[in-house]
Amino acid sequence: MSVRVGLTGGIASGKSTVSAILADLGAVVVDADLLAREVVARGTAGLAAVVAEFGGSVLTPHGDLDRPAMGAIVFADPAARKRLEAIIHPLVHQRGAELEAQAPADAVVVHDIPLLAEGGRAGSFDAVVVVDVPTQVQVERMVRDRGWSRQDAEARIAAQASREDRLALATHVIDNTGSLEELRARVEEVYADLLALA
Repeated sequence: MSVRVGLTGGIASGKSTVSAILADLGAVVVDADLLAREVVARGTAGLAAVVAEFGGSVLTPHGDLDRPAMGAIVFADPAARKRLEAIIHPLVHQRGAELEAQAPADAVVVHDIPLLAEGGRAGSFDAVVVVDVPTQVQVERMVRDRGWSRQDAEARIAAQASREDRLALATHVIDNTGSLEELRARVEEVYADLLALA
């Protein structure tokens, strides 16, 4: 029987790197961010629902979702963010379930979900892996690697679940404050634990 794993971590924690290492080790990875883009691609019912809720100002001239415009709306307004999530999350959940159903029976199926702590779905997984770094490290990485201002980085982090909330859900914690080699070694340890659950 496959093992269902929720993988999460705050922005700039290195979750995508951990996800890639898990895939390299043989896990089936279901990437919620990727699915969230797919379900609001041009011509989808998801995009039509977003436009119906927020208006045409969230579209580019080519008819795609204008992500910066949408982001400006939802990160300034928690109620608007909840309205957007109410459209996108069920579609992502449905698509993720379809992909999981296609996985081999003995697979470790990793659901890479940035907002796992916020979505209240942690209990539906056999294990929850949290990629963890101190908040200050998140801010430094966002400023250095993504060109964000310190103020914008802190605001984005504040809009997510707290580090403590994420850690409270964890069955496995992956500290990502060291080197890539140290990270890979820890991911290999965790993957061995997850395989043992199958």
